[in-house]
Amino acid sequence: MTEQQTTQSGDAERVEDIHHLEQQRRENREKAIGLGFSPYGHREDELLSLNEASGRYDESADEANKASLQARKESKRADPDIDEGDLPALVDDRPIVRVAGRVVLQRDNGNLVWLNLRDHSNDSFQVAVSKRDCELAGFKLAKLLDLGDIVVAEGPMTMTRTGEVTCWASSLSPASKCLVPPPEKHAGLTNTEIRYRQRYIDMWVNPETTRVFMLRSKLMRAVRGYLDGLDFLEVETPVLQTQPGGAAARPFRTHMNALDMELSLRIAPELYLKRLLVGGMPRVYEMSRNFRNEGVDKSHNPEFTSMELYQAFGNYETMREIAEGLVREMASLAGSERGVELSAMEFGDWVIDYESPFAQITYAELFRSSLGFEISDSERARAEAEKRGLKTKSEDGVAFDDILVINELFEEVAERSIDPSKPTFVLDYPAALSPLTRPKAGTENDSVPLAERWDLFIAGMEIGPAYTELNDPDIQESKFREQLAGIDDEESTFRTFDADFVEALKVGMPPAGGLGLGMDRLVMLMTNSRSIRDVLPFPMMRSVES
Repeated sequence: MTEQQTTQSGDAERVEDIHHLEQQRRENREKAIGLGFSPYGHREDELLSLNEASGRYDESADEANKASLQARKESKRADPDIDEGDLPALVDDRPIVRVAGRVVLQRDNGNLVWLNLRDHSNDSFQVAVSKRDCELAGFKLAKLLDLGDIVVAEGPMTMTRTGEVTCWASSLSPASKCLVPPPEKHAGLTNTEIRYRQRYIDMWVNPETTRVFMLRSKLMRAVRGYLDGLDFLEVETPVLQTQPGGAAARPFRTHMNALDMELSLRIAPELYLKRLLVGGMPRVYEMSRNFRNEGVDKSHNPEFTSMELYQAFGNYETMREIAEGLVREMASLAGSERGVELSAMEFGDWVIDYESPFAQITYAELFRSSLGFEISDSERARAEAEKRGLKTKSEDGVAFDDILVINELFEEVAERSIDPSKPTFVLDYPAALSPLTRPKAGTENDSVPLAERWDLFIAGMEIGPAYTELNDPDIQESKFREQLAGIDDEESTFRTFDADFVEALKVGMPPAGGLGLGMDRLVMLMTNSRSIRDVLPFPMMRSVES
């Protein structure tokens, strides 16, 4: 076989490998090139969003134009030989717009092609491409367009007989050829595997997905604006850490070749932010990307965004005021975007009230009301846990520490009794569960000492904790070294001894309040998204087998 035959054979095989619908689109692309177009466009200035273009419509200018056209028609009808110069003047002060969008509908009526375009601001904006009024190449292009193509149109704004605001194109050009047919309506649009793995297709066919991501960005900006208004400074701390800390989680491990050292991706920014308080920065926060080598479900992703802040001379009550104000600020923005009341924002089957003061209850009160006995009754707690099938011993038979059994019951029973429609602060957790938290004064000698910590729950999800920070280096060192029977790998990470952080506390950290909020879960709440994957543009997915 000659080299030319081999090449021709290879080309034929490649064509056969291409789906016939894609091949048809490729042929249309070649035809567009034959019209003199670059199928992938070029720089375009002064483009309007489709919503902005729609808003430019001027009814009086449109009516004046239609009236002048009608007058000219009547004159020609009355005198078919009338000179052009003797016709009534054409009045056309209609606004000219220049727009770009993806084709989501095309109807070819012969001498008139109707297009519906979509962009981030508008799901369906109508463009009319007529043989009489559009440049010839643009009219021919309109007949070659496929669903998904991105085009640029320019022309005056008018209203059709059916009452639809329309750009009556004087020119049309391609911006990007789409070679991929849209997914089938009843499979592709709802297939979560496609939606999450090929997010760009999801955004193309499901405009609500794009709206969620845009609202997410606005919410993040609102959080920053709110904290900036309270004189907090946004900072950045290391993502690669020699020793992960600040949370109970299993880290991702990696190796740095340049220095031949083991590192971890951060699980939380807490200990570095506190070092900044030691250094003299009074109010700091970070929107941090964190990484935890743990499970994936509707409210967990191994890579996620949190907001942590620390305020010198604050405490957990200060943090409660900030958190409530911040969440309400986010809800106010989301409510205005979604057109719902702050006091009645839907999330799944629940209607959540962000306008009223958030509820408060102590850990002990919630435990008592849901289980019927005190957190100090460890014997009964162990019996209740065993009755419910909860683990109370390790695999080698060592009994778990009492406080871990109590907390298992709390998470299994008490947390689920919280009204999901009422944002609720659960206050004063057992001190043994909070190794970075200042003990609550007056409870040091109780059977279950408490800590100045709260957790915020909304719609059955934990949104984040806050503490009065522990700043005594001796107590902190003791807490780091403390081990509880039955503690798991994630919790033991929380207690890993960080010598440098203890040294920082010895320099002196002012009393402070600290707060952490799960931003992805808050965005879920504000956008009525039931899965964390719906608010992450690119969630973690299992790799595709080749």
